[in-house]
Amino acid sequence: MESTGGFKYLIEMKIYLNPVFAILLIIVINQNLIAQEKLKIGVAGLTHTHVHWIFGSESRGDFEIVGIAEPNRELAKPYAEQYKFPMSKVYASLEEMIESAKPDAVTAFGTIYDHLDVVQSCAPRGIHVMVEKPLAVSLEHAKRMKELADGHGIHLLTNYETTWYPTNHMAYKLVKDEGKIGPIRKVIIRDGHKGPKKIGVNVEFLEWLTDPELNGGGAITDFGCYGANLMTWLMNGEKPISVTAVTQQLQPENNPKVDDEANIILTYKNATALIQASWNWPIGRKDMEIYGLKGVVYSNNRHDLRIRISEGYDGFSEEKLKLEERERPFDDPFSFFAAVIGGEIEIPEHDLSSLENNMVVMEILDAAVRSAKEGRTIVIRK
Repeated sequence: MESTGGFKYLIEMKIYLNPVFAILLIIVINQNLIAQEKLKIGVAGLTHTHVHWIFGSESRGDFEIVGIAEPNRELAKPYAEQYKFPMSKVYASLEEMIESAKPDAVTAFGTIYDHLDVVQSCAPRGIHVMVEKPLAVSLEHAKRMKELADGHGIHLLTNYETTWYPTNHMAYKLVKDEGKIGPIRKVIIRDGHKGPKKIGVNVEFLEWLTDPELNGGGAITDFGCYGANLMTWLMNGEKPISVTAVTQQLQPENNPKVDDEANIILTYKNATALIQASWNWPIGRKDMEIYGLKGVVYSNNRHDLRIRISEGYDGFSEEKLKLEERERPFDDPFSFFAAVIGGEIEIPEHDLSSLENNMVVMEILDAAVRSAKEGRTIVIRK
């Protein structure tokens, strides 16, 4: 007791005699408090190269990566070298990583088929989960994941690149909040690139991305999910009445087991949507056109947006916007995830990241896959 009191007395004297010491002490205390508040995240898998995103985001300071589950140590080594983490952070299995590192949350960067296994391991322990799009490999898997998440009270979010585009949020504001172009009548959403092999994804990623069991399909799931996600958001969670899809395989030499071209038509009571998902675009793209009764909003890419208002038969006035990134934490999936878990943000029911939205996405994808296989329109049950 005397030694503790003496130490306290010395600190008090130094603060009194040296204001600089006081300032430094306050900085150290604040840094320790910040470190204690950081969300502890575990990474499940390294075969999905979107994992670079979370490694790059760690420096923002909202979370700390405490462990990585990846049995392939040769795959892990280049990541460790690039992002300067010790190989002792890499565990042979998810179970081992959870038991040793004790994360508050886990982000999934393995195959889409693995998403269910991740939730099965995490949910009973109260560990929150964020998966890369789409939510699941099938509607059956998605339903089981939702049961686990609801039953154990965890957050289960899905990450899409387009969720963080300021243009998409401005488009929503203009159309839904301000009624700039009148009621929605048609939406065209285009996503994709030249194809996984052509853009040079690594062997580990290519192996499962072009596998119908591990990825749930080809372009129809890999890029069809973007359009289904955005349309469900724009329609406030409303399900389409019907889904019609046509798929093709235009690169059989590169994608022998899956489709690489998909066109999906969604019909609603007062609107229609065309989702063009492709591994055959000559130039990579993620864009959206929203047509109302009075005009159209073009979300050309992450930062460029155009608004056209109808004038006469084929005339129009046009406004072009160049948008800045959204405010933190709405500019980054993992900062957003940390804010949700920390109670700083409450996710609206049909938000782009929400489980409710992505269950509708899985219904749309399930219907689209069946439509393409059976050559008929699939009616969605309400």
